[in-house]
Amino acid sequence: MIGSPDTSVRLLQVTDPHLFGDETRKIYGVTTAVSLRKVLAEAFAPGTPRPAAILVTGDVADDHSAAAYDNFRRALRPYDVPVFCLPGNHDEPGLMVDLVDGDGFQYGGTAVFGAWGAVFIDTHVPGRPEGRVEQKELSRLELALQAFGDRPILVCLHHPPLSVGSAWLDGVGLRNAKELLAVIERYPTVRAVLGGHVHQEFERRHGHSLVLATPSTCAQFTPLTEHCVMDLRPPGYRWLELLPDGQVRTEVRWLQDWEVADRPPDDRF
Repeated sequence: MIGSPDTSVRLLQVTDPHLFGDETRKIYGVTTAVSLRKVLAEAFAPGTPRPAAILVTGDVADDHSAAAYDNFRRALRPYDVPVFCLPGNHDEPGLMVDLVDGDGFQYGGTAVFGAWGAVFIDTHVPGRPEGRVEQKELSRLELALQAFGDRPILVCLHHPPLSVGSAWLDGVGLRNAKELLAVIERYPTVRAVLGGHVHQEFERRHGHSLVLATPSTCAQFTPLTEHCVMDLRPPGYRWLELLPDGQVRTEVRWLQDWEVADRPPDDRF
């Protein structure tokens, strides 16, 4: 267990860092190793309340390399808090099992944060940008929800289970979102669903759950667009506070020491 069931637990979410083995490489005009380190430095700046853990919701590595995951560990290890990871569409789950599970890092599985339970879901489809929760993962989720009993639950995954209103992004979204939502809808204890993938801030209530997506630590996509249009927003991250009564407080923060003077190139699609 991380934290006490009688007090709130503060968590930091970072997502979609898109790291490379070569830390000088860029995507969308951004040196991703630099932007991730700047996000972490701001989140852990003196005077900022320290998180109990860091949640990393996929697209850790962009080039499918072991070196990228080594760079990820090296960037987060100095902060000395537990790190919970899951795969995105750009990741290599097999490498993540080997390289980001153990020694303060956890890949997938479940966790307990104070009064809350958390389940980390794999939506990775090999070689494809869209996501899917396989039947084995759906069954694991349901068993975990049953085992957590009356605890409020946070479900974490890469691909959000709701449309974000951009045709091109929704086209590479979670293919069997209805199946996942059907499980979640059966358990009113699921209070929040947290994702990445869409490189923008997103918040919508679905039944008893608050569905959230968070900006990338590198570059953003402009919301509500038919085709990919890069945004002028800087790198981002999210704070969450899980309260003992099952409420969640959350805030997206945008990196202060970062100016996007020109719209980044769309060099991915």
